[in-house]
Amino acid sequence: MEMVNMQMDANTAMGAAKANALPHIGKNQSLDKMRKTAEEFEAVFLSQMMQPMFAGTELDAPFGGGQAEDMYRSLMLDEYGKSIAKSGGIGIADQVMREMLRMQEGK
Repeated sequence: MEMVNMQMDANTAMGAAKANALPHIGKNQSLDKMRKTAEEFEAVFLSQMMQPMFAGTELDAPFGGGQAEDMYRSLMLDEYGKSIAKSGGIGIADQVMREMLRMQEGK
């Protein structure tokens, strides 16, 4: 009898974990807002992927380098990512949008 109760408790805990595993997307969220969120995700992803490309570039003396250069480069890469994502991107936003719609439908 005790073994059956332990198994039922384990099944209940697993069911609760599955229910909480995926984030819930509200039914009232507009498609425009979902698309904007998907494009923002793609922009962040692209800017993170471009950072290693610029990490090894040589800086010109006497005006290059320093903290200001690092900050500018970070902001520049963020804008590159936003620009690429806004102009069509590489398809990540489309996949993210599909997944958000699938989660909204409850599948």
